Parts: sequence; structure tokens; C-alpha cells
Amino acid sequence: MKENEVLNDLLGYDGLKIIQNPEMFNFSLDSTLLGDYATLNKNAKSIVDLCTGNAPVPLFLSLRSKNAHITGVEIQEMSYDLATRNVAVNGLEDRITIVQGDLKGIHEKLGKYAHDVVTCNPPYFKVNPDSNLNKNDYLTIARHEVLATLDDVVKEASLLLKQGGRFAMVHRPDRLIDIIETFRKYKIEPKRMRLVYPRINREANVLLIEGIKGGNPGNLRIENPLFVYENEKSLNYSQEILDLFMLGKKE
Repeated sequence: MKENEVLNDLLGYDGLKIIQNPEMFNFSLDSTLLGDYATLNKNAKSIVDLCTGNAPVPLFLSLRSKNAHITGVEIQEMSYDLATRNVAVNGLEDRITIVQGDLKGIHEKLGKYAHDVVTCNPPYFKVNPDSNLNKNDYLTIARHEVLATLDDVVKEASLLLKQGGRFAMVHRPDRLIDIIETFRKYKIEPKRMRLVYPRINREANVLLIEGIKGGNPGNLRIENPLFVYENEKSLNYSQEILDLFMLGKKE
């Protein structure tokens, strides 16, 4: 542990710990949702998580797949350092590898067309003259398309994936058109989509989407909505969210 760092339980997951620095971008519900949403079958042997941050998604995925090796890719040195130590503190060095570097071109290091699943919780916001950029560079890079755009992420996912491999991503609903167009540009056919709502009668604020590399066009399945809280006024999580948090205790 270093100065200003804290060691937290990873939500309700039994036995998983995560080191975080409050001054940096910390994992959120989005990472949990992505770790649960990605399709993992028994044949998946290699998973790559782009924009891995301090490695919450690889940690979640390690609960769901005992046979696959997971590689997290992170460009920021401090986040990479946290991610590496988070793997170590959970004793998962044999199953998770963290690589520091730009995701653009990372297939040259990890292997082109060599992986079964790619996941990503990318920066959500485009950068334009009106962008309200955070003065903290770590937060700016995590939230805004400063070092990696949506196009960069999807292109690299396509280069990493085997034919028939799956790419799962969490993003913002207002980027849906951009996302579908970019998926198809790089031969990833959208197959599943789910919208997440904070409460009933509120607008969706999270999008989960998954596509298949080289998949046949069409047959996009719009899944049931997910509500984070149990009703309009409650501060209690919905039963589905609680069940998701308890995944580690079900194992």
C-alpha cells in the first residue's frame, strides 16, 4: 500500500480485494456490469480487457472463468501499478497478466486474431472545444477520448479477436448509433444489447452491448431492461443487482 491508497472489498465478491487511490478514477458499477455481461463459454481460453484501469473487470472475470487467461491493458503508469498489485493481492498472477501500453497496436504484442473474448470499459466522452475536461489528467484520460477513441477501441478489438470471438463493451446510450456503425466498420456484428436504468421512469444511463467478430448481419437481441434501484425513491439496490454482487459467494 502506498500513500493515499485504500484497500476495499470488491463489492460483494467473496475474497476479492481492490487497492484504490481516491485521487484517481475508481471502479464503478459499470465495470461490475461488464464483467457479468460478457459471454464466456467453456472454450474461451484467452480474454483481453482493454482500458483495464486498476483491473476490476479482470478480477470479476476471474470468478466466471477458471480456464481462461486474462490480460488487462492499461496505458497510465499509476493505474497499471495499481492493477498489477491488485492481481497480486488476490493471488491471481497465474491467471491474470497486466500489460502497460497504448491499446492502439497492442495486437502486435498480444497476438493478432488470437483471442476468444475482448472486453472494454472505455472513455465515454468525445473531446471537442466545449468539453469540460477535468484538471486531473488521470480522470481526463479515463473519461474522455484523449488517448483512445471509440474507433481505436473497436478496431483493436477486431484485430485481437479470432473469427467468431466476442467483444463486450459498456458505454453511454447516447453513443449507440456511433457504436453500431463502428462495430460494423470493423466486422463485429452487434448481437446483444441491454439498457441499464438508474430507476423506473428514468432515462437509461448505461449501455451494455456485445458483438461477434465476423457474425452474420441482423438478429440483434434487445434484452430486458436492468434497473439499479428497486423503485423510484428507494436507495436499495434491485434484486438483480444484489444477485450480481453475490456472484462470488455463489461459486
